[in-house]
Amino acid sequence: MSDGLFDGVLAAGPVAEQVGDRAWLQAMLDFEGALALASAEAGVLPADAAELIARSCRAEDYDIAEIGARAVGIGNPAGPLVRALTARVPAEAAAYVHLGATSQDVSDTAAMLVTARAFDVLRGELRECGVLLARSAETYAGTVMAGRSLLQQAPPVTFGLTAAGWLSGIAAAIDRLDEIRRDRLAVQFGGAVGTLAALGDKGIPVLSGIARQLGLAEPALPWHTERSRIAEVAAVSGQTCGAVAKIARDITLLAQTEIGELSERGPAGSGGSSTMPHKRNPVAAVLAAGSAGQAPGLVAALLGAAAHEHQRAAGSWHAEWRPLSELLRTTGSAVHWLRTSLERLHVDTHRMRANLDETAGLLLAENVATALVSASEGAVGRQAATDTVADRCREALAGTGELADLLAADPVITKYLERRRIDELLDPTTYLGSTDEFIRRTLDNWRTQS
Repeated sequence: MSDGLFDGVLAAGPVAEQVGDRAWLQAMLDFEGALALASAEAGVLPADAAELIARSCRAEDYDIAEIGARAVGIGNPAGPLVRALTARVPAEAAAYVHLGATSQDVSDTAAMLVTARAFDVLRGELRECGVLLARSAETYAGTVMAGRSLLQQAPPVTFGLTAAGWLSGIAAAIDRLDEIRRDRLAVQFGGAVGTLAALGDKGIPVLSGIARQLGLAEPALPWHTERSRIAEVAAVSGQTCGAVAKIARDITLLAQTEIGELSERGPAGSGGSSTMPHKRNPVAAVLAAGSAGQAPGLVAALLGAAAHEHQRAAGSWHAEWRPLSELLRTTGSAVHWLRTSLERLHVDTHRMRANLDETAGLLLAENVATALVSASEGAVGRQAATDTVADRCREALAGTGELADLLAADPVITKYLERRRIDELLDPTTYLGSTDEFIRRTLDNWRTQS
Protein backbone atom coordinates (compact mmCIF):
# COMPACT_ATOMS: atom_id res chain seq x y z
CA MET A 1 0.00 0.00 0.00
CA SER A 2 1.05 3.58 -0.57
CA ASP A 3 2.40 5.59 2.35
CA GLY A 4 0.30 8.53 1.22
CA LEU A 5 2.95 10.69 -0.44
CA PHE A 6 1.59 10.01 -3.93
CA ASP A 7 -2.03 9.32 -3.03
CA GLY A 8 -3.30 12.79 -3.94
CA VAL A 9 -1.93 12.27 -7.43
CA LEU A 10 -2.20 8.55 -8.12
CA ALA A 11 -4.97 7.43 -5.72
CA ALA A 12 -7.33 10.32 -6.31
CA GLY A 13 -11.10 10.16 -6.51
CA PRO A 14 -13.81 8.21 -4.69
CA VAL A 15 -12.82 4.71 -5.82
CA ALA A 16 -9.73 4.70 -3.57
CA GLU A 17 -11.85 4.57 -0.42
CA GLN A 18 -13.63 1.47 -1.73
CA VAL A 19 -10.43 -0.58 -2.00
CA GLY A 20 -8.53 0.38 1.16
CA ASP A 21 -7.76 -1.93 4.07
CA ARG A 22 -10.92 -1.02 5.95
CA ALA A 23 -13.06 -1.69 2.88
CA TRP A 24 -11.44 -5.11 2.47
CA LEU A 25 -11.92 -5.95 6.15
CA GLN A 26 -15.58 -4.93 6.01
CA ALA A 27 -16.10 -7.03 2.91
CA MET A 28 -14.62 -10.06 4.67
CA LEU A 29 -16.91 -9.49 7.63
CA ASP A 30 -19.85 -9.03 5.28
CA PHE A 31 -19.17 -12.54 4.00
CA GLU A 32 -19.13 -13.95 7.51
CA GLY A 33 -22.37 -12.18 8.38
CA ALA A 34 -24.06 -13.35 5.19
CA LEU A 35 -22.79 -16.90 5.77
CA ALA A 36 -24.35 -16.97 9.23
CA LEU A 37 -27.70 -15.56 8.07
CA ALA A 38 -27.88 -17.84 5.03
CA SER A 39 -26.99 -20.85 7.19
CA ALA A 40 -29.80 -19.99 9.58
CA GLU A 41 -32.25 -19.75 6.66
CA ALA A 42 -31.14 -23.21 5.54
CA GLY A 43 -31.57 -24.65 9.03
CA VAL A 44 -27.86 -25.19 9.66
CA LEU A 45 -27.66 -23.01 12.76
CA PRO A 46 -30.05 -21.18 15.11
CA ALA A 47 -31.41 -17.85 13.92
CA ASP A 48 -30.46 -16.15 17.19
CA ALA A 49 -26.84 -17.23 16.78
CA ALA A 50 -26.79 -15.93 13.20
CA GLU A 51 -28.06 -12.54 14.31
CA LEU A 52 -25.41 -12.32 17.03
CA ILE A 53 -22.69 -13.12 14.48
CA ALA A 54 -24.00 -10.64 11.93
CA ARG A 55 -24.16 -7.85 14.52
CA SER A 56 -20.50 -8.41 15.33
CA CYS A 57 -19.39 -7.89 11.72
CA ARG A 58 -18.42 -4.20 11.86
CA ALA A 59 -14.94 -3.35 10.69
CA GLU A 60 -14.54 -0.47 13.14
CA ASP A 61 -14.55 -2.99 16.00
CA TYR A 62 -11.38 -4.73 14.77
CA ASP A 63 -7.69 -3.85 14.78
CA ILE A 64 -6.58 -4.00 11.15
CA ALA A 65 -2.88 -3.85 11.98
CA GLU A 66 -3.13 -6.70 14.48
CA ILE A 67 -5.06 -8.91 12.07
CA GLY A 68 -2.49 -8.15 9.38
CA ALA A 69 0.36 -9.02 11.71
CA ARG A 70 -1.26 -12.31 12.67
CA ALA A 71 -1.93 -13.21 9.02
CA VAL A 72 1.60 -14.57 8.68
CA GLY A 73 0.62 -17.53 10.84
CA ILE A 74 -1.57 -19.18 8.17
CA GLY A 75 -0.63 -17.00 5.20
CA ASN A 76 -3.80 -14.92 4.91
CA PRO A 77 -5.81 -12.46 7.01
CA ALA A 78 -9.04 -14.50 7.00
CA GLY A 79 -7.84 -16.89 9.71
CA PRO A 80 -7.02 -14.25 12.34
CA LEU A 81 -10.16 -12.32 11.45
CA VAL A 82 -12.30 -15.40 12.05
CA ARG A 83 -10.57 -15.88 15.42
CA ALA A 84 -11.21 -12.25 16.32
CA LEU A 85 -14.85 -12.52 15.29
CA THR A 86 -15.28 -15.75 17.24
CA ALA A 87 -13.85 -14.07 20.34
CA ARG A 88 -16.22 -11.13 19.97
CA VAL A 89 -19.56 -12.96 19.63
CA PRO A 90 -21.37 -14.38 22.66
CA ALA A 91 -20.48 -17.95 23.63
CA GLU A 92 -23.74 -19.42 22.37
CA ALA A 93 -22.97 -18.21 18.84
CA ALA A 94 -19.20 -18.68 18.77
CA ALA A 95 -19.40 -22.32 17.71
CA TYR A 96 -21.15 -21.36 14.47
CA VAL A 97 -18.73 -18.70 13.17
CA HIS A 98 -17.29 -19.56 9.73
CA LEU A 99 -19.13 -22.87 9.65
CA GLY A 100 -18.49 -24.79 6.42
CA ALA A 101 -16.21 -22.11 4.92
CA THR A 102 -12.49 -21.86 4.25
CA SER A 103 -10.17 -18.85 4.26
CA GLN A 104 -10.24 -18.47 0.49
CA ASP A 105 -14.03 -18.29 0.54
CA VAL A 106 -13.73 -15.25 2.78
CA SER A 107 -11.02 -13.49 0.78
CA ASP A 108 -12.36 -14.26 -2.69
CA THR A 109 -15.89 -13.16 -1.83
CA ALA A 110 -14.41 -10.04 -0.24
CA ALA A 111 -12.51 -9.41 -3.48
CA MET A 112 -15.77 -9.60 -5.40
CA LEU A 113 -17.52 -7.25 -2.96
CA VAL A 114 -14.67 -4.75 -3.04
CA THR A 115 -14.68 -4.89 -6.84
CA ALA A 116 -18.45 -4.50 -7.03
CA ARG A 117 -18.42 -1.46 -4.77
CA ALA A 118 -15.50 0.04 -6.66
CA PHE A 119 -17.27 -0.60 -9.98
CA ASP A 120 -20.45 1.08 -8.75
CA VAL A 121 -18.51 4.24 -7.92
CA LEU A 122 -16.35 3.98 -11.04
CA ARG A 123 -19.41 3.72 -13.26
CA GLY A 124 -20.73 6.99 -11.87
CA GLU A 125 -17.44 8.71 -12.62
CA LEU A 126 -17.34 7.26 -16.12
CA ARG A 127 -20.88 8.35 -16.79
CA GLU A 128 -20.01 11.93 -15.81
CA CYS A 129 -17.12 11.79 -18.28
CA GLY A 130 -19.57 10.54 -20.91
CA VAL A 131 -22.01 13.37 -20.22
CA LEU A 132 -19.24 15.93 -20.70
CA LEU A 133 -18.04 14.27 -23.90
CA ALA A 134 -21.55 13.98 -25.33
CA ARG A 135 -22.03 17.69 -24.70
CA SER A 136 -18.80 18.48 -26.54
CA ALA A 137 -19.70 16.17 -29.42
CA GLU A 138 -23.00 18.01 -29.85
CA THR A 139 -21.68 21.52 -29.27
CA TYR A 140 -18.70 21.20 -31.61
CA ALA A 141 -20.24 18.96 -34.26
CA GLY A 142 -19.52 21.60 -36.91
CA THR A 143 -16.21 22.91 -35.55
CA VAL A 144 -13.69 21.92 -38.22
CA MET A 145 -10.15 21.01 -37.18
CA ALA A 146 -7.21 19.27 -38.75
CA GLY A 147 -7.29 15.50 -38.60
CA ARG A 148 -3.94 14.03 -37.74
CA SER A 149 -2.30 10.83 -38.94
CA LEU A 150 1.12 9.78 -37.59
CA LEU A 151 1.11 13.18 -35.80
CA GLN A 152 0.94 15.01 -39.15
CA GLN A 153 -2.00 17.01 -40.47
CA ALA A 154 -4.43 14.90 -42.49
CA PRO A 155 -7.88 15.59 -44.01
CA PRO A 156 -10.21 17.62 -41.78
CA VAL A 157 -12.45 16.33 -39.02
CA THR A 158 -14.54 18.20 -36.48
CA PHE A 159 -13.92 18.48 -32.78
CA GLY A 160 -17.39 17.06 -32.34
CA LEU A 161 -16.27 13.88 -34.11
CA THR A 162 -13.13 13.77 -31.99
CA ALA A 163 -15.21 14.02 -28.82
CA ALA A 164 -17.60 11.38 -30.16
CA GLY A 165 -14.66 9.04 -30.68
CA TRP A 166 -13.58 9.63 -27.09
CA LEU A 167 -17.15 9.03 -25.94
CA SER A 168 -17.27 5.73 -27.78
CA GLY A 169 -14.37 4.37 -25.74
CA ILE A 170 -15.95 5.47 -22.46
CA ALA A 171 -19.32 3.97 -23.45
CA ALA A 172 -17.69 0.66 -24.35
CA ALA A 173 -15.96 0.54 -20.97
CA ILE A 174 -19.26 1.18 -19.19
CA ASP A 175 -20.96 -1.59 -21.20
CA ARG A 176 -18.32 -4.14 -20.24
CA LEU A 177 -18.22 -2.93 -16.65
CA ASP A 178 -21.98 -3.41 -16.34
CA GLU A 179 -21.81 -6.88 -17.83
CA ILE A 180 -19.12 -8.05 -15.44
CA ARG A 181 -20.78 -6.37 -12.46
CA ARG A 182 -24.06 -8.13 -13.21
CA ASP A 183 -22.92 -11.59 -14.28
CA ARG A 184 -19.36 -12.28 -13.23
CA LEU A 185 -18.83 -10.90 -9.72
CA ALA A 186 -19.84 -14.01 -7.84
CA VAL A 187 -19.76 -15.42 -4.35
CA GLN A 188 -16.98 -17.86 -3.54
CA PHE A 189 -18.15 -20.66 -1.26
CA GLY A 190 -16.78 -24.15 -1.55
CA GLY A 191 -15.16 -25.11 1.71
CA ALA A 192 -11.86 -26.92 1.86
CA VAL A 193 -11.76 -28.34 -1.69
CA GLY A 194 -14.88 -26.96 -3.38
CA THR A 195 -17.39 -29.65 -2.34
CA LEU A 196 -19.09 -28.04 0.69
CA ALA A 197 -18.99 -31.51 2.24
CA ALA A 198 -19.07 -30.04 5.75
CA LEU A 199 -22.65 -28.84 5.15
CA GLY A 200 -24.04 -32.08 3.79
CA ASP A 201 -27.11 -31.41 1.66
CA LYS A 202 -27.36 -27.79 2.87
CA GLY A 203 -24.40 -26.48 0.88
CA ILE A 204 -26.27 -25.20 -2.17
CA PRO A 205 -29.06 -23.49 -0.17
CA VAL A 206 -26.42 -21.72 1.92
CA LEU A 207 -24.53 -20.67 -1.22
CA SER A 208 -27.73 -19.26 -2.71
CA GLY A 209 -28.50 -17.39 0.48
CA ILE A 210 -25.04 -15.80 0.65
CA ALA A 211 -25.34 -14.60 -2.95
CA ARG A 212 -28.75 -13.09 -2.23
CA GLN A 213 -27.56 -11.44 0.98
CA LEU A 214 -24.52 -9.85 -0.69
CA GLY A 215 -26.04 -8.97 -4.06
CA LEU A 216 -23.49 -11.02 -5.95
CA ALA A 217 -24.00 -13.63 -8.65
CA GLU A 218 -24.36 -17.28 -7.67
CA PRO A 219 -21.76 -19.39 -9.49
CA ALA A 220 -22.50 -22.83 -10.87
CA LEU A 221 -19.67 -24.19 -8.72
CA PRO A 222 -16.83 -22.84 -6.56
CA TRP A 223 -14.05 -21.13 -8.52
CA HIS A 224 -11.10 -21.44 -6.13
CA THR A 225 -8.70 -22.33 -8.94
CA GLU A 226 -10.67 -21.18 -11.99
CA ARG A 227 -9.72 -17.50 -12.12
CA SER A 228 -11.50 -16.19 -15.21
CA ARG A 229 -13.51 -13.80 -13.03
CA ILE A 230 -10.36 -12.11 -11.78
CA ALA A 231 -9.01 -12.04 -15.34
CA GLU A 232 -12.18 -10.32 -16.56
CA VAL A 233 -11.97 -7.70 -13.80
CA ALA A 234 -8.36 -7.10 -14.83
CA ALA A 235 -9.32 -6.86 -18.49
CA VAL A 236 -12.14 -4.35 -18.06
CA SER A 237 -9.96 -2.23 -15.78
CA GLY A 238 -7.25 -2.27 -18.42
CA GLN A 239 -9.81 -1.45 -21.11
CA THR A 240 -11.09 1.48 -19.07
CA CYS A 241 -7.58 2.81 -18.50
CA GLY A 242 -6.87 2.43 -22.20
CA ALA A 243 -9.90 4.57 -23.07
CA VAL A 244 -8.82 7.18 -20.51
CA ALA A 245 -5.21 7.18 -21.69
CA LYS A 246 -6.23 7.76 -25.32
CA ILE A 247 -8.29 10.82 -24.39
CA ALA A 248 -5.67 12.17 -22.01
CA ARG A 249 -2.94 11.73 -24.61
CA ASP A 250 -4.97 13.58 -27.23
CA ILE A 251 -5.67 16.43 -24.83
CA THR A 252 -2.01 16.84 -23.92
CA LEU A 253 -1.01 16.80 -27.59
CA LEU A 254 -3.66 19.33 -28.58
CA ALA A 255 -2.61 21.53 -25.66
CA GLN A 256 1.00 21.85 -26.89
CA THR A 257 2.13 25.44 -27.37
CA GLU A 258 2.59 24.92 -31.10
CA ILE A 259 -0.96 23.58 -31.46
CA GLY A 260 -2.93 25.28 -28.67
CA GLU A 261 -6.35 23.95 -29.68
CA LEU A 262 -7.23 22.76 -26.17
CA SER A 263 -6.30 23.88 -22.69
CA GLU A 264 -7.36 23.28 -19.11
CA ARG A 265 -8.69 26.18 -17.10
CA GLY A 266 -8.52 25.01 -13.51
CA PRO A 267 -8.44 26.82 -10.18
CA ALA A 268 -5.56 29.09 -9.25
CA GLY A 269 -2.36 27.13 -8.84
CA SER A 270 -3.34 24.22 -11.06
CA GLY A 271 -1.11 23.47 -14.02
CA GLY A 272 1.86 25.48 -12.81
CA SER A 273 5.53 24.58 -12.72
CA SER A 274 8.09 24.54 -9.91
CA THR A 275 10.55 26.54 -12.03
CA MET A 276 8.81 28.00 -15.09
CA PRO A 277 6.34 30.79 -14.21
CA HIS A 278 4.79 30.84 -17.68
CA LYS A 279 3.70 27.18 -17.69
CA ARG A 280 0.02 26.26 -17.86
CA ASN A 281 0.16 22.50 -18.00
CA PRO A 282 -2.97 20.38 -18.66
CA VAL A 283 -2.22 18.78 -15.32
CA ALA A 284 -5.45 16.81 -14.92
CA ALA A 285 -4.97 15.14 -18.30
CA VAL A 286 -1.34 14.46 -17.39
CA LEU A 287 -2.38 12.77 -14.15
CA ALA A 288 -5.10 10.80 -15.92
CA ALA A 289 -2.46 9.47 -18.30
CA GLY A 290 -0.05 8.80 -15.42
CA SER A 291 -2.63 6.83 -13.46
CA ALA A 292 -3.80 4.89 -16.50
CA GLY A 293 -0.21 4.08 -17.42
CA GLN A 294 0.13 1.82 -14.38
CA ALA A 295 -2.69 -0.48 -15.48
CA PRO A 296 -0.91 -2.72 -18.03
CA GLY A 297 1.62 -4.01 -15.52
CA LEU A 298 -1.06 -4.70 -12.93
CA VAL A 299 -3.25 -6.45 -15.51
CA ALA A 300 -0.27 -8.59 -16.46
CA ALA A 301 0.36 -9.47 -12.81
CA LEU A 302 -3.20 -10.70 -12.38
CA LEU A 303 -3.16 -12.68 -15.61
CA GLY A 304 0.19 -14.13 -14.66
CA ALA A 305 -1.26 -15.38 -11.38
CA ALA A 306 -4.12 -17.23 -13.10
CA ALA A 307 -2.56 -20.70 -13.03
CA HIS A 308 -3.79 -22.23 -9.76
CA GLU A 309 -2.86 -25.78 -8.79
CA HIS A 310 -5.44 -28.53 -8.23
CA GLN A 311 -8.29 -27.52 -5.88
CA ARG A 312 -6.40 -24.81 -3.94
CA ALA A 313 -3.37 -22.87 -5.09
CA ALA A 314 0.03 -22.49 -3.44
CA GLY A 315 0.81 -18.80 -3.84
CA SER A 316 -1.08 -17.75 -6.97
CA TRP A 317 -4.14 -16.77 -4.94
CA HIS A 318 -1.98 -14.63 -2.64
CA ALA A 319 -0.33 -12.97 -5.65
CA GLU A 320 -3.65 -11.42 -6.69
CA TRP A 321 -4.47 -9.36 -3.61
CA ARG A 322 -2.31 -6.29 -4.02
CA PRO A 323 -2.40 -6.03 -7.83
CA LEU A 324 -6.20 -6.20 -7.73
CA SER A 325 -6.48 -3.42 -5.17
CA GLU A 326 -3.90 -1.30 -6.96
CA LEU A 327 -5.54 -1.83 -10.34
CA LEU A 328 -8.96 -0.77 -9.06
CA ARG A 329 -7.37 2.19 -7.30
CA THR A 330 -5.36 3.41 -10.28
CA THR A 331 -8.34 2.93 -12.62
CA GLY A 332 -10.45 5.05 -10.31
CA SER A 333 -7.73 7.68 -10.18
CA ALA A 334 -7.40 7.75 -13.97
CA VAL A 335 -11.13 8.23 -14.47
CA HIS A 336 -11.29 10.86 -11.71
CA TRP A 337 -8.55 12.91 -13.35
CA LEU A 338 -10.11 12.54 -16.78
CA ARG A 339 -13.38 13.86 -15.43
CA THR A 340 -11.50 16.78 -13.88
CA SER A 341 -9.73 17.50 -17.17
CA LEU A 342 -12.99 17.45 -19.13
CA GLU A 343 -14.62 19.77 -16.61
CA ARG A 344 -11.75 22.23 -17.09
CA LEU A 345 -11.43 21.84 -20.85
CA HIS A 346 -11.36 24.98 -22.99
CA VAL A 347 -11.78 24.59 -26.74
CA ASP A 348 -10.09 27.26 -28.88
CA THR A 349 -12.12 27.11 -32.08
CA HIS A 350 -10.20 29.99 -33.65
CA ARG A 351 -6.89 28.21 -33.14
CA MET A 352 -8.37 25.06 -34.66
CA ARG A 353 -9.28 26.97 -37.80
CA ALA A 354 -5.96 28.79 -37.94
CA ASN A 355 -4.04 25.50 -37.73
CA LEU A 356 -6.29 24.04 -40.40
CA ASP A 357 -5.58 26.94 -42.74
CA GLU A 358 -1.83 27.02 -42.04
CA THR A 359 -1.05 24.59 -44.86
CA ALA A 360 -3.15 26.55 -47.36
CA GLY A 361 -5.21 23.58 -48.47
CA LEU A 362 -2.54 20.87 -48.52
CA LEU A 363 -4.55 18.58 -46.28
CA LEU A 364 -7.40 18.67 -48.85
CA ALA A 365 -5.18 17.14 -51.52
CA GLU A 366 -7.05 13.85 -51.30
CA ASN A 367 -10.28 15.69 -52.06
CA VAL A 368 -8.81 17.15 -55.24
CA ALA A 369 -7.42 13.81 -56.40
CA THR A 370 -10.75 12.05 -55.79
CA ALA A 371 -12.66 14.79 -57.62
CA LEU A 372 -10.24 14.57 -60.56
CA VAL A 373 -10.95 10.85 -60.99
CA SER A 374 -14.69 11.48 -60.82
CA ALA A 375 -14.70 14.52 -63.15
CA SER A 376 -12.59 12.70 -65.76
CA GLU A 377 -14.93 9.71 -65.61
CA GLY A 378 -11.93 7.49 -64.95
CA ALA A 379 -9.79 8.87 -67.74
CA VAL A 380 -7.38 9.90 -65.00
CA GLY A 381 -7.02 6.87 -62.72
CA ARG A 382 -6.77 7.09 -58.98
CA GLN A 383 -3.02 6.53 -58.85
CA ALA A 384 -2.31 8.99 -61.67
CA ALA A 385 -4.54 11.60 -60.03
CA THR A 386 -2.84 11.09 -56.68
CA ASP A 387 0.60 11.41 -58.25
CA THR A 388 -0.34 14.56 -60.17
CA VAL A 389 -1.76 16.28 -57.10
CA ALA A 390 1.20 15.08 -55.00
CA ASP A 391 3.60 16.76 -57.44
CA ARG A 392 1.81 20.07 -57.02
CA CYS A 393 1.82 19.60 -53.21
CA ARG A 394 5.60 19.14 -53.25
CA GLU A 395 5.95 22.35 -55.24
CA ALA A 396 3.80 24.20 -52.73
CA LEU A 397 5.84 22.85 -49.82
CA ALA A 398 9.02 23.92 -51.61
CA GLY A 399 7.70 27.48 -51.79
CA THR A 400 7.03 27.58 -55.54
CA GLY A 401 3.56 28.98 -55.00
CA GLU A 402 0.15 28.57 -53.39
CA LEU A 403 -1.38 25.13 -53.84
CA ALA A 404 -4.58 26.47 -55.42
CA ASP A 405 -2.60 28.37 -58.03
CA LEU A 406 -0.35 25.41 -58.78
CA LEU A 407 -3.32 23.08 -59.19
CA ALA A 408 -5.06 25.59 -61.45
CA ALA A 409 -1.93 25.78 -63.63
CA ASP A 410 -1.65 22.02 -64.13
CA PRO A 411 -2.98 21.07 -67.60
CA VAL A 412 -4.15 17.61 -66.53
CA ILE A 413 -6.14 19.04 -63.62
CA THR A 414 -7.58 22.08 -65.40
CA LYS A 415 -8.79 19.89 -68.25
CA TYR A 416 -11.43 18.58 -65.83
CA LEU A 417 -11.57 21.01 -62.89
CA GLU A 418 -12.21 24.76 -63.13
CA ARG A 419 -10.51 27.16 -60.72
CA ARG A 420 -13.79 27.76 -58.91
CA ARG A 421 -14.17 24.02 -58.37
CA ILE A 422 -10.58 23.73 -57.14
CA ASP A 423 -11.25 26.45 -54.57
CA GLU A 424 -14.36 24.60 -53.42
CA LEU A 425 -12.41 21.38 -53.07
CA LEU A 426 -9.82 23.12 -50.90
CA ASP A 427 -12.51 24.31 -48.46
CA PRO A 428 -12.28 21.95 -45.44
CA THR A 429 -15.99 22.22 -44.70
CA THR A 430 -16.74 20.40 -47.97
CA TYR A 431 -14.77 17.29 -47.08
CA LEU A 432 -16.28 15.93 -43.91
CA GLY A 433 -18.04 12.92 -45.38
CA SER A 434 -20.28 11.09 -42.87
CA THR A 435 -19.06 13.08 -39.88
CA ASP A 436 -22.50 14.36 -38.86
CA GLU A 437 -24.03 10.89 -39.12
CA PHE A 438 -21.23 9.30 -37.10
CA ILE A 439 -21.72 11.87 -34.35
CA ARG A 440 -25.48 11.37 -34.38
CA ARG A 441 -25.15 7.59 -34.15
CA THR A 442 -22.67 7.83 -31.28
CA LEU A 443 -24.91 10.21 -29.36
CA ASP A 444 -27.97 8.03 -29.98
CA ASN A 445 -26.11 5.00 -28.66
CA TRP A 446 -24.98 6.97 -25.60
CA ARG A 447 -28.49 8.18 -24.81
CA THR A 448 -29.82 4.64 -25.14
CA GLN A 449 -27.11 3.32 -22.84
CA SER A 450 -27.47 5.94 -20.15
